[in-house]
Amino acid sequence: MKDPRQGGIPWALYALTIGAFGIGTTEFVIMGVLQQVADDLGVSIVAAGLLISGYALGVFVGAPLLTATTGGLSRKRVLVGLMLIFTVGNLACALAPNYTVLMVARVMTSLAHGTFFGVGSVVATSLVAPHRRASAIAIMFTGLTVATLLGVPAGAWLGVEYGWRTSFWAITGVGVLATLVILALVPADQGGQNGESFRDGFRVIGRGIVLLGLLTTVLGYAGVFTVFTYIQPMLVRLAGFSEAQVSSILLVFGVGMIAGNLAGGRLADRNLPRAIGVTLTILALVLAMTGPALRHPVTAVVFVGLLGAASFATVAPLQLWVLSRAEGASSLASSFNIGAFNLGNALGAWLGGAVIHSGTGLTSIPWVASAVTLSGLALALWALRRERQRAPLLETGDCA
Repeated sequence: MKDPRQGGIPWALYALTIGAFGIGTTEFVIMGVLQQVADDLGVSIVAAGLLISGYALGVFVGAPLLTATTGGLSRKRVLVGLMLIFTVGNLACALAPNYTVLMVARVMTSLAHGTFFGVGSVVATSLVAPHRRASAIAIMFTGLTVATLLGVPAGAWLGVEYGWRTSFWAITGVGVLATLVILALVPADQGGQNGESFRDGFRVIGRGIVLLGLLTTVLGYAGVFTVFTYIQPMLVRLAGFSEAQVSSILLVFGVGMIAGNLAGGRLADRNLPRAIGVTLTILALVLAMTGPALRHPVTAVVFVGLLGAASFATVAPLQLWVLSRAEGASSLASSFNIGAFNLGNALGAWLGGAVIHSGTGLTSIPWVASAVTLSGLALALWALRRERQRAPLLETGDCA
């Protein structure tokens, strides 16, 4: 493994990336085989859709609790344990005899999601020099973007061609591989996770700046899924594409995600506050311009790619902001922030649906999405300004 002080990328980061790829694939692959699952298990498509909601809820609720309860273990042991949960959970999905067992298995699998990215972010930053921490987080999250670009379409194709259970068998294989490479490549640590405890961890999470960071993540990212949840009908009804063309266009979104993810990490390494402001501003602008862009096929494809880039450019800065402000509970705070991303996803999906039901139509969704992200930007700027104003007082000891 290369010494990070020599400027190389440690192989352990790629091990984390493989785990992130598997987790990203299992979260979204169900969308591509939803009809097959519903038909095979004899449930409605709405009930099958709850398998997505159940997973998201498991991430939001389970991530901080599981992180807190494993605080006394070494991070490497936690990561290996999480991948075992992930692997067994996907195996249970592949073998599920009915809807109830599949739902339980999905929720079980989701428990590994937030904690893996939370603890993994902390491990990733420990593998590199301080000025490359955001880039290290971005490299790990590249696994999630590649999952969206390649893993989910491949898993959906397997499910359609050979049965939906085949998709989960394949992801189970990825879980086995990820477990082995993490076991082999991630360096051992002494445990205790810097002395983090359940009570002390939640006290740190209760700090004003940490809570503001978490709320910024929820609001800033909710705008993405306000649009992305309904991107298929928007591309079909507004841009004039056929349903068969949408999957190809979404590959452009995945390419944008990879580029934006890495760019956001580099920007945050140079200047974290500026990265937060710039990435959220760009995201709000792209969301606002998506509506007009969807009226022409060429600009629609361009803006799908820009949306992917702008959405994931925010991930590393927001993750590093919360992590760096939660000294003493970094793993727990990082996991909470992953939960905040998922809460933003759920909020955005609900808000987009509410806009449609209001009768204003699909064209209104991008404007509402932009407004939500702008509210996150405003909160972030206020929080960063408040932090700068308090810094001189803390330095002189006048913090009453």
